[in-house]
Amino acid sequence: MNKILIIILAVVAAAIGALVYQTQISNQQPEHALLYSTPRTLTNFELTDHNNQAFGNEQLIGKWTIFFFGYTSCPDICPVTLQEINYIYPELKTLTNDNMQIAFVSADPNRDTVEKLNGYIRYFNEEFVALRGGHDKLFPFARNLGLMYAITDDTTQDYYMVNHSASLVMTNPKGQIQAIFKPIQQDPTQIPSIDSKTLLADFKIIHAKLN
Repeated sequence: MNKILIIILAVVAAAIGALVYQTQISNQQPEHALLYSTPRTLTNFELTDHNNQAFGNEQLIGKWTIFFFGYTSCPDICPVTLQEINYIYPELKTLTNDNMQIAFVSADPNRDTVEKLNGYIRYFNEEFVALRGGHDKLFPFARNLGLMYAITDDTTQDYYMVNHSASLVMTNPKGQIQAIFKPIQQDPTQIPSIDSKTLLADFKIIHAKLN
C-alpha cells in the first residue's frame, strides 16, 4: 500500500510541476520575437518547391511553418541562419509533435533553379523545403509576410548581391501569420543572424501561450 501511495504522490508531484512550468512559460514574453495576439491573414500564394511540386496555403495547414527569404549565392546570412535552425530542428519537431516545417524562399529566381535549390537545401537538412517563383509572386508574398528583398545590381552579370531581411516569419497550423523572429546583431561589424538558443526559447514561450 505504501508503494502505491508513493507512486501516486510522485505522479501528482510531476503533474503539478509540469503545470507550474507551463504557467511560468506562458507568462513570459519572447525576447527577440514579435507575437501577434491576433494572427494575420496570409493571402493565397502558390510557389514551387525544390522537388518541382506546387506549394501554397494548403501545405501550411496542420503545421507550424517558419519562412526565411534568401538565395543560394548568399555568402553569410543564409547559410548561417539555416545552420542555426538545423541545430534546434529536432527540438522544434518534438515540441510540435512532428508538425514543424522550415521553408527557405529564394529571392533570386534568376539563378536559383529547382535543381540548384534541391541540392542547396538538402545540404542543411533533408526535411527542409526550398521555394521559388517569379517576382510577380514573390514580391506580394514577401510583403504579406512583412519581409523584404531587393536586387539592385546588374542581374546580367555572373555575380550580384540580393538584399533581404534576416528575420523569420512563422505561420500557425491554420496557415495564419503568427510571429516574427528577429535577428541579433550585438556588434555593428557583424552580420545580423538568428541565434538558435534564443529562437528555441522564444518558440517555447509562443507555443505555450497558444496551447
